[in-house]
Amino acid sequence: MKAVVMLLLLVVAAAEKLYAPSPSAPAPSVSILKDERVHPDAEGNYVFDVETEDGIVRHESGGVGGSQQGFVSYTAPDGTPVHIKFVADENGYQPDSDLLPVAPAFPHPIPQYVLDQIAKAAEEDASRSVEVREPAATYSQP
Repeated sequence: MKAVVMLLLLVVAAAEKLYAPSPSAPAPSVSILKDERVHPDAEGNYVFDVETEDGIVRHESGGVGGSQQGFVSYTAPDGTPVHIKFVADENGYQPDSDLLPVAPAFPHPIPQYVLDQIAKAAEEDASRSVEVREPAATYSQP
């Protein structure tokens, strides 16, 4: 029995060494080249500008009502320069970048089979009799 337990412990220890994640190299330190901030005033206006030595740049400003605008730029891991301008206001977050996908122009042509299906569904809905019932005064097990 002791031999089995020892063998089991040996197998577990070997598996732990074999399948343990390898330690990754520590991330290099990146210097901050610019960090200018104007903290919110009584009206809620603020500004900040940050730039790091690896090329990340972020500017943001905000004001009354929580609206914000700004931009961020950096280089993607594949070397692509990324530039994103944004506005965030009562209409939500609105990013703008050449790298963001663009929806097709609307109204785009609707295929005939889709129009036929919509018409068929409308006919089916119109032909159904709608029964309006009052809520039951009592409830029982179904």
